Amino acid sequence: MRIKPIGAAGGEVTGSAYLVETGKARVLVDCGLFQGSKRSEALNRAPVRRDKKLDAVLLTHGHLDHTGRLPLLANLGYRGPVFATPATIEMTGLILRDAARIQVQDLVRINKKRVRKGEEPLPPLYESGDADQILSQLRAVPYQKPVDVADGITAQWVESGHMLGSASIQLLTEGKRVIFSGDLGPKGVPILRDYEPFQEADLVFLESTYGDRDHRSFPETVEEFVRVVKEALQGGGKILVPTFAVGRAQLLMGLLAWMFRTKKCASFPIFLDSPMAIEATMIYSRQREIFDDGMKRFMAEKPLREDLTGLRVTASSEESMAINDFQGTCMVMAGSGMCNAGRILHHLKHNLWKPETRVLLVGYQGRGSIGRQLLEGKPQVTIHGERLQVQAKVHTLGGFSAHAGQSDLLGWLSAVAPSRPRVVLTHGEDGPRQVLAERVAERFGLRAELPGMGDWIET
Repeated sequence: MRIKPIGAAGGEVTGSAYLVETGKARVLVDCGLFQGSKRSEALNRAPVRRDKKLDAVLLTHGHLDHTGRLPLLANLGYRGPVFATPATIEMTGLILRDAARIQVQDLVRINKKRVRKGEEPLPPLYESGDADQILSQLRAVPYQKPVDVADGITAQWVESGHMLGSASIQLLTEGKRVIFSGDLGPKGVPILRDYEPFQEADLVFLESTYGDRDHRSFPETVEEFVRVVKEALQGGGKILVPTFAVGRAQLLMGLLAWMFRTKKCASFPIFLDSPMAIEATMIYSRQREIFDDGMKRFMAEKPLREDLTGLRVTASSEESMAINDFQGTCMVMAGSGMCNAGRILHHLKHNLWKPETRVLLVGYQGRGSIGRQLLEGKPQVTIHGERLQVQAKVHTLGGFSAHAGQSDLLGWLSAVAPSRPRVVLTHGEDGPRQVLAERVAERFGLRAELPGMGDWIET
């Protein structure tokens, strides 16, 4: 058996994809889109060749950096199964259709500029028909139960605590146990259940997004969130939250409901300015059985909607633009979470130069993204070709991250470390994964491998 990372390797965080080859079958674990800088996005191409057989695709979860290249497989003619948990199937459908829509919108604007310059228009990465085709190939799998996914390969999905429906995957093939952590979530965060580690493995692929540090604790982050909101209410400015539509938007709405229910502050207007986040919230409401016990109890006391009386959902672009005319303090949650596309760019463009504005960064910001520039304190950023002075106060709330910090990553690995597996670190920039490799060696006496993109790992 041999495995090749075709994304999220060599210091790249996004674009997760692993090609697994045995003597009998070829399967792909994840098929994600590269995001962030233009350099990263230039890597977006099909992860396999048209002339090579592919037997199955297995998904750890629905985020775009793990599913966004799936339509390219359909374009190549792949018509086999794509296995995922039921919640991941719902989320993948939502995310891929939204990505196809945004791609078309952005390409119209880009090609107008190219035509004016006398340049050839760019083709779309894929058509909406390709997305619809691959979505028709999704097949539901349960948590915990082994599933035969290809000749000689059995897979098992277990909770990874990262987003609704997320999982780590174990492959049993040719007498070997291979584990793909997928993205792991921090322990003790509301709504989602904590991750479930495996106990035995021959080879482990472990994400390392925050391998060099721990986040601020969740309770401390909540305290800071409450403080920032109260200060903004006094100052009268808008609170802009670049929001990952799946996960972070729902977490923040739950926290705001708790704040209002417990009288931490008075209710104020909240705009959920993301058609995708609105639909994702509906999916959450249909998947309550996989919430953690604390969230189930909180929702049993009273429906969240009764707490969120100031919540306004703005599905249309006209409703979104009208937010610019709103006077006074409000919170605007809009995508994308890295500020590299979507409606948040328009809100930043209208408000970044105002000193009363607050920007809350609540998740990972990819290299080259506007979100990373704000995180790093750049005095100016460029949005839609316009240079803007950053006068807004920017707050980084890392404790709201959906990614496990170093301690939780090591905690997950500690369950399987006694079986002495090979450890391969992916899905992290070079600095964080190098630090994590050092911690793995110190704590477990295991040498962690740091593959480049396209390197074969043979067992």
